[in-house]
Amino acid sequence: MRSFESGGANGKAHETYSLIPVKPGVIGISNDFGFRDELSPEVKYTLCEEEIHFPPYQAPQLEAILQRRVEGALYDGATASGVISLFAALSAQDTGSARQALNLLYKAGELARAAGESTITEFHVHEARDALEQSQIEHGMCEITRHGHLALVATLDLALQDETPARVRDIFPRYRTIAEHSGADPLVRRRMHDHLADFAMVGILDRWARNEGRAGGQYYEYELKGDLTTVCVVVGDIEGISLSETVARHT
Repeated sequence: MRSFESGGANGKAHETYSLIPVKPGVIGISNDFGFRDELSPEVKYTLCEEEIHFPPYQAPQLEAILQRRVEGALYDGATASGVISLFAALSAQDTGSARQALNLLYKAGELARAAGESTITEFHVHEARDALEQSQIEHGMCEITRHGHLALVATLDLALQDETPARVRDIFPRYRTIAEHSGADPLVRRRMHDHLADFAMVGILDRWARNEGRAGGQYYEYELKGDLTTVCVVVGDIEGISLSETVARHT
């Protein structure tokens, strides 16, 4: 460690050295377990990392976190009996994330205030969860790729005609027609199916595995999750997609 002091009239600097043993270190935080695969061999060789995994929070831990936040942010009696436990239980069952639990608390408080109510009740908790899930689905639909949008519109077309849950063999012809009318080269059936599987993983679609034995084999069925009106609004704002007559009537 070096410090410099003014030398007075002659303008020279006086240097003071203090040697302190230092062992630098780097702390990296990520929820991507494969991020090290992108590092160069040199970095991997010198990293000498030690992994520490943090498991998802359990309900009692989330309840303790929420309780501290409530004590600092809300007045006494602002939450009904059992509400904090409900926040914690819902979040623990889903992701075990403190952020999710705090988002639920914030959203429920917003809903209670908008309704002119002074106490957050279980009704506000469930209403907040539904609102946040819907917002997440809408965001997910907006962020997908062009062919993802095409597959989504194909599934929506079937849903609006009460033809879901639907198999891939039923969705693919609709997808291919919409892609061709939109000026896009359709993907092969397997790749289109990958998009549907991704939608199920992020909560845009529900997916069920079916097994009809030797006669029918094993297959998946897909159905849109959430309100179809919301999906129609989202796809109606997507540019460059040729909508079927059924979908266009609802956008």
